[in-house]
Amino acid sequence: MSLADLAKDAEHKMKKTVEATQHDFSTIRTGRATPALLDGITADYYGSPTPINQLANLSIPEPRQLLITPYDRSVLGAVEKAIKNSDININPVNTGTALRLSIPPLTEERRKEFVKVLHKKAEEGRVAVRNIRRDANDHARALVKKGEVSEDDSKRAQDSLQKLTDRYIAEIDQISRAKEAELLEV
Repeated sequence: MSLADLAKDAEHKMKKTVEATQHDFSTIRTGRATPALLDGITADYYGSPTPINQLANLSIPEPRQLLITPYDRSVLGAVEKAIKNSDININPVNTGTALRLSIPPLTEERRKEFVKVLHKKAEEGRVAVRNIRRDANDHARALVKKGEVSEDDSKRAQDSLQKLTDRYIAEIDQISRAKEAELLEV
């Protein structure tokens, strides 16, 4: 693998890490209804755990309400049970054909808890980006030891990797600040 391929691979991985971190941020509740709130919740569908977004249509009729309309009415009870047993702490209202989730406004204390979770997820994203940089730098040093590239080329590659790392960490920080402002908004 050449240094150029190494840099491209590292950049691709860092981009994916930022996307994954942004997805993690979307699962943090902000007091508004969003289908991402149900990510990771699975309901028992004929003996196999199936994500709710594959079992039902998710819509937002009002800013603080999520409407879950199962494609198959027989699964309504299983979806309701899965939501009640999840950690989102919202009780669904069963209308007979659909479930309504009313998202309560967040208290100040709860907002601060979510901000702490946000900071933890942001730090995990930054650490992941740094780990990608470390692995790429190790690989570049190994190429120098094998004699495939010069030390100067390796140093330039490491400097460009550091610039990439700084850019993607800044992107994570920017997304984190935006999400924090959204969380603290009353």
